[in-house]
Amino acid sequence: MSARMLPVPDGLDGMRVDAGLAKLLGLSRTVVAELAESGDVLLDGRPAGKSDRLSAGVLLEVTLPDPDNPVEVVAEPVDGLRILHDDDDIVVVSKPVGVAVHPSPGWTGPTVVGGLAAAGLRISTSGAAERQGVVHRLDAGTTGVMVVAKSEHAYTVLKRAFKERTVDKGYHAVVQGHPDPTRGTIDAPIDRHPRHDYKFAVVAGGRPSVTHYEVIEAFRAASLVDVKLETGRTHQIRVHFSALRHPCAGDLTYGADPVLARKLGLTRQWLHARTLGFAHPADGRWVQFESPYPDDLAHALEVLRAEN
Repeated sequence: MSARMLPVPDGLDGMRVDAGLAKLLGLSRTVVAELAESGDVLLDGRPAGKSDRLSAGVLLEVTLPDPDNPVEVVAEPVDGLRILHDDDDIVVVSKPVGVAVHPSPGWTGPTVVGGLAAAGLRISTSGAAERQGVVHRLDAGTTGVMVVAKSEHAYTVLKRAFKERTVDKGYHAVVQGHPDPTRGTIDAPIDRHPRHDYKFAVVAGGRPSVTHYEVIEAFRAASLVDVKLETGRTHQIRVHFSALRHPCAGDLTYGADPVLARKLGLTRQWLHARTLGFAHPADGRWVQFESPYPDDLAHALEVLRAEN
């Protein structure tokens, strides 16, 4: 790794971190965003988010991966990574907890891309080397179904489908309390948290974010909710339900009750990408895949149901 320190030039004053540093360093905005998310961009010694604004004269410190040692895909088996479907164009997997989708600066754990490589699966070479074939992502702490492109054609078609929101993304979440109404839409803009860079929040002027939900089972202290995403912002479901004062059970980052989390045996948010539907890139036919609950989330549900 190498660090660069310099004052923010006058010409970048007021620009977003990702846009300004991409221009300054000759990197893509995606790479800069990943550096920011990994805590490798500091402004006056404080971590900066990709959407924070640059101020002329502020001391900028960026830690870059060595050019001779880029982030590499390590082919290693991933415990719990299940292949739900595999053909010439796509591979659909059920991602376990604690696994990132692809390598990034600062992440040393297992990845979906590395697990697929270890399984001998060839995926698309489109995209940056460490993100080849990746058309969407799940947080490391979120489990569930996701698709990876194997052919170049599939990569192009699926990237467009996610961008144009023609993909049906269905999640299940256990949220604290009982949302009222039991069926509704959360339409609230999301951006970096104004005080805590590692979090996101509903922020005026943030990126448009829309979440549809319906309670499918109510318990004494929580509710199982079916969620459909219209947009796909980072931490969107967690942020939106936290803003409603119904955070995902176990999600201590966004205000969940630690006592309930311990009672349910949760060490992360109860959030699971349950279903994924899209037009198959080979012939346009609609396909849908479903991922079963992993053991920790299933156990938490059993505890809640036993109390009812």
